[in-house]
Amino acid sequence: MDVEKFLVSGYSGTRNFNQWEVPTANATGFGAAADDYMERGIDLNEQLIRNKPATFFMRVHGDSMSGAGIHDGDVVIIDRSVKAVSGKIVIAILNGEMLIRRLEKTFNKIKLVPETPKLAAIDVDPYAEFSIWGVVTYSIHSV
Repeated sequence: MDVEKFLVSGYSGTRNFNQWEVPTANATGFGAAADDYMERGIDLNEQLIRNKPATFFMRVHGDSMSGAGIHDGDVVIIDRSVKAVSGKIVIAILNGEMLIRRLEKTFNKIKLVPETPKLAAIDVDPYAEFSIWGVVTYSIHSV
């Protein structure tokens, strides 16, 4: 065992420095003081998505929800893990057709209500092929 290798400085000046001769690097020093106050960028995934595996994006076609601020061509974020309660905007599948509507549940009735005067509300027949695919959590549209 060569004791002198452990007692010698790893850096012997800029002219004689060879990085292959340095067995380990001792990096010491302090971080910049501004690093404590540095802000991270805005991550829309963190802001808009609560449950990543259950979240989907869809583009809306039609003006059935224009009164709620969801217009033709907008992108909606749907979370399938959110419970569909009365008053929420949902993606519903009714007889094989996918619809975006506001859900109204009463004791024994389910109604899908559009947010436009052009369309009428849909009373869901108890024998119809009906399911709630997910709940709309956000709408993204360009201005």
